Amino acid sequence: MTQLGRGDLGPIGVTLDVRPDGGHLDDAALLERLGYTTIWIAGGRLATLDPLRDVIRATSTVRVGSAIIPAQVYAAEEVVALRRDLESTAPGRLITGLGGVHGPRPLRDMNAYLDRLDAADPPVPAGARVLSALGPRMLELSRDRAAGALPLLVTPEYTAQARRILGDEAILAVMEYVVLESDPRVARDTVRESIRFLVKVGGYPQNLRRMGFTEADIAGPSDHLLDELVAWGDIDAVAARLRRHLEAGADQVVLAVQPTDPQTVPHAQWHTLADALIG
Repeated sequence: MTQLGRGDLGPIGVTLDVRPDGGHLDDAALLERLGYTTIWIAGGRLATLDPLRDVIRATSTVRVGSAIIPAQVYAAEEVVALRRDLESTAPGRLITGLGGVHGPRPLRDMNAYLDRLDAADPPVPAGARVLSALGPRMLELSRDRAAGALPLLVTPEYTAQARRILGDEAILAVMEYVVLESDPRVARDTVRESIRFLVKVGGYPQNLRRMGFTEADIAGPSDHLLDELVAWGDIDAVAARLRRHLEAGADQVVLAVQPTDPQTVPHAQWHTLADALIG
């Protein structure tokens, strides 16, 4: 399969962190059994791209996406080799999520990276890759040179705007932090440090300003910013928040589930969310 369509991902995906002890491979098999149709691996934290291959081999049919492979870390040739290997053994299951291009001319640099993927033998086709896009021009690039976009730290209102830019054909998979916790202080504190780091990286600050957040919101990050960017609360509140993204035009909401105890893996939360959202 070389062309991802809007109905191919399923409405609910999930992120998976790679664990040094290899336990993430059992977690991947669990997520597949629970009915999640796409597992997204955080590529920015990987020393190699091998975990993407390992998760695909530890599962049967679920699609596995990179969220994302940073183009400034991994040469295009490494991405080509990974896809070549997996297309020969598990065709159509790898979604090549790309991003991580920072600096003064990110659009130019991403275009050059995509040129190298196009020129490879065999190529990594546009229809099998998505871009970690935020701004309008990168969304347009996602529409024109990829299957779609994979934004993070966005509101449902942003999702509606992104859908208008992407048009009716491109995929829009929105990554959403999820905290199944009704205590506002605990829920916010669970994600505050992760978001404090991200709001200083790449295009996130500029995109937050475009969405109407103030410098004080971003510097905090403020409770207001966290409430607008994170699905937290009981299962009904979380489900309602995710529906807003889907109704605004997202094809899939990717759940980045954050346990209140950072030393644990969110097995219970994955079960609860699957029961409520997938059935």
